[in-house]
Amino acid sequence: MAADETAVEGSARQPRPEVVLVRHGETARTIGGRHTGRTDVPLTEVGRHQAEHVAARLAERHFTVVLTSPLQRAADTSALAGFAGAEPSEDVVEWDYGAYEGRTTEEIRAERPGWSLWRDGVPGGETAAQVAERADRVVQRLRRAEGDALVFSHGHFLRVLAARWLGLNADAGRFFTLRPAGTSILGWEREQPVLARWNEPVG
Repeated sequence: MAADETAVEGSARQPRPEVVLVRHGETARTIGGRHTGRTDVPLTEVGRHQAEHVAARLAERHFTVVLTSPLQRAADTSALAGFAGAEPSEDVVEWDYGAYEGRTTEEIRAERPGWSLWRDGVPGGETAAQVAERADRVVQRLRRAEGDALVFSHGHFLRVLAARWLGLNADAGRFFTLRPAGTSILGWEREQPVLARWNEPVG
C-alpha cells in the first residue's frame, strides 16, 4: 500500500470529537423540585462536593471547547471541576420558565391538571422551539470543534441539547433524565450521532 493511502486510511479511523455534558450540582431548589430557570441560585455544600468529584472524572480528558452557563450554579460547578476558564454562553442557560419559575410541578398541576412542560409550555417563558434554537446553535458550534468539547449547564436545557444532537424534536428530551452533577457523552457511531453515555453519577 502506498504511503499516502496509509495516511488516508489512518485518518479515516480517527474518532470524531465527543461532547461531555455536565449538569450543575445540587441546589436548594433541586432538592425541593422547583423549576429554576433564570433565578441565580447557589450550589449547596453537597452540590459543591459533587462538582469537585466531577473533576476526577474529567481529569484525563482534554477539551478544545469548554462552555458554561453564566448562572452561578453552573459556573461554580465548572470552576470546582477544574474549568474556571470556561467560556460563559447565554445559549446554554436553562429554559426560561416564565410564570412557573420557582414552582413545583405539583403546584402547577393543581391549576392545570396533567400539565407537562414538554407538551404545554409555560406562560411568559420560552417555548420548546425557542430552547431548541439555542441548542441547535450549540450543536453547530460543537460539531465544528477541532477536538472534544465540554458543556456545564442545566437539566432541561441539556436534555433538549441531547435530543437535537440526535436529530430529534426538542420534546424528545422528556425521555431523558439528569441527576445533579450527572455526566453524559454525546458521540458518534460512524456518521450517526449517538448517546455514548447518559446520566452517570459522580463518585
